[in-house]
Amino acid sequence: MIKGELGLGDERRLHRAVGTARMEIDAASKAIIEHLQQDGRRSYATIAESVGLTEEAVQHRVKQLVDAGVMQIVAVTDPLQLGFARQAMVGVIVEGELKPVAEAIAAVEEVDYVVITAGGFDILAEVVGQSDAHLLELVTSRIRPIPGVKSIHTFLYLELQKQTYSWGVHDPH
Repeated sequence: MIKGELGLGDERRLHRAVGTARMEIDAASKAIIEHLQQDGRRSYATIAESVGLTEEAVQHRVKQLVDAGVMQIVAVTDPLQLGFARQAMVGVIVEGELKPVAEAIAAVEEVDYVVITAGGFDILAEVVGQSDAHLLELVTSRIRPIPGVKSIHTFLYLELQKQTYSWGVHDPH
């Protein structure tokens, strides 16, 4: 996924290669991010009061952070509640260039997460399917035939133990 790029359905796609330039984030912006990680629906007025800025300044900073790809404000759903009976992580070993394969996998509608990795797999992709048959079709007919895919290892999710997006903001000092 490409940082700041709009994808199908205008969803915000995040992707940043390690070592690329990052937006400078001051203490006030970090505080805004932490508030929104706790509650993405928190009002700008409430955040402004807490961080010592005007509501308009908070709104402007949030827009800058979203536009720069630093954060997204989205509804996180439970795929099982929405009719997707199967979730899996797919480990992909690639022959040749990684990026074109990662981009092709990211273009598959049922794929919601793609990362190029170091280690046993070149690419990890999270997929959601409506059934075992749908997952089988997705892996065998839509991902495996992508040029450059050498092998695929599928890890079916049995039970979600933890999923969080509130890891805070790193302070290097």
